[in-house]
Amino acid sequence: MQTWTVSAGRLTIRQGDITPLAVDALVNAANSQLAGGGGVDGAIHEAAGTSALQAACQDIIATIGHLPPGEAVITPGFDLPAQHIIHTVGPIWHGGHNNEPATLGNAYRHCLKLAHAHDLGTIAFPAISCGVYGYPVKDAARIALTTLKHGLETHMVTEAIMVLHGRSAYETWIAIAQDVV
Repeated sequence: MQTWTVSAGRLTIRQGDITPLAVDALVNAANSQLAGGGGVDGAIHEAAGTSALQAACQDIIATIGHLPPGEAVITPGFDLPAQHIIHTVGPIWHGGHNNEPATLGNAYRHCLKLAHAHDLGTIAFPAISCGVYGYPVKDAARIALTTLKHGLETHMVTEAIMVLHGRSAYETWIAIAQDVV
């Protein structure tokens, strides 16, 4: 785990499971139907209590139809130690020619804005779009860390935590952070 001071806040990069963190909000790398799935999405649904979280997500989808990539919505954390779950949909990587960088930046930015709007100071993120959506890890890390740094500098949150799966991803994000932060 490594931590940097950014303005009056902190940016932390760690390896492991996001679900046991006692933060104000966990970010879920969701699909556009908020239907649960594999990876982080599945782990968060299971740890939060699948039926309660599914019901909350279905209520949101009944109202908005689907969650577009780059946008975010919030639900309670249910059985998680985190008070809230902020769901965002990252872009699927198509070679970078379909506005993927801007959409990924928006996903992180909208999560920070939603946290700020709900007066949530601590937020934990997975590596959005880096799993089955295929976003190149180095590119995603640079976009995410730049966006989180700006969010901390503008006091959107007091602490942003990146939680990464696997040693290789962790080391990549640390190397990018040395350059960005």
